[in-house]
Amino acid sequence: MKTAVIDLGTNTFHLIIAEQHANELHVIYKTNQPVKLGEDITANNLIIPAAFKRGITCLQEFRAELDKHEVDIIKATATSGVRSAKNGLDFVEAAKKHANIEIDIIDGDEEAQYIYEGVKWSGAIKGKSLIMDIGGGSTEFILCDEETLVWKKSYNIGAARLMQRFFKSDPINTSDQKSITDHLDEELKALKVICSAYKPKTLIGSAGAFETFAGMLSPKIDIAKISTANISLPAYTELASTLIKATHDERANMKGLIPLRVDMIVMASILTNYILDEFDIKKIKLSTYDLKMGVLQSLKV
Repeated sequence: MKTAVIDLGTNTFHLIIAEQHANELHVIYKTNQPVKLGEDITANNLIIPAAFKRGITCLQEFRAELDKHEVDIIKATATSGVRSAKNGLDFVEAAKKHANIEIDIIDGDEEAQYIYEGVKWSGAIKGKSLIMDIGGGSTEFILCDEETLVWKKSYNIGAARLMQRFFKSDPINTSDQKSITDHLDEELKALKVICSAYKPKTLIGSAGAFETFAGMLSPKIDIAKISTANISLPAYTELASTLIKATHDERANMKGLIPLRVDMIVMASILTNYILDEFDIKKIKLSTYDLKMGVLQSLKV
């Protein structure tokens, strides 16, 4: 039996196809496209026409792959970009009409649950951990250990959303950085309360920006072939400082930094630094398994 998951993120659409043998899932195809569905979404809370068209075109291409692989079960999930847009339901209807793909708009709690299941599957969770999944529209935080999901919450502080609202200088100046940290202070009050009690020892970054951090620090590792990896805290700290101080053009010429993340990696670095400092976390890990792998796990029969 073949199952497929489509993850419609605010920045990137992902397609993953797996084949199930007995109780094991084997990924046989995966791809992604930098659709940038959330382009300028903070202006009027709308998916703008160009982004709308890019999204539907991408889903039509995904449909061709699904048909080619003769997939039996398909689950497409949409997160913050579609969830928060005034015309999000219009996009869902267009996807059904033009690509024959039914989209399930999931809420922040469901999103965090799927992320937890994906990260747990990777084997990254060892002891008291804080999972952080930095998306384009939202960022999810999950407190957990190997056996238990203790607490989870989704916040509208994704990298694209922060960038559109606060990234006004090049390189980003201290005033813009302070505006971001002040905003995080206000938004993350509940996270601060629960973390002060739970005291997580490890920050686990779920895919996305953390794959970029790991890839830039260790160019020889093949991100596509690993499920988890350690990230050196001193090496990360130095990299984050370099990324934040650099101009757009300087980052664009850095090896391992894809065009989609050239600016958003600054937001991800500031957010990651904030979490590490606020909760005095000394250990960072990457999980390449994220929401889409959690959704895939849920489809096992």
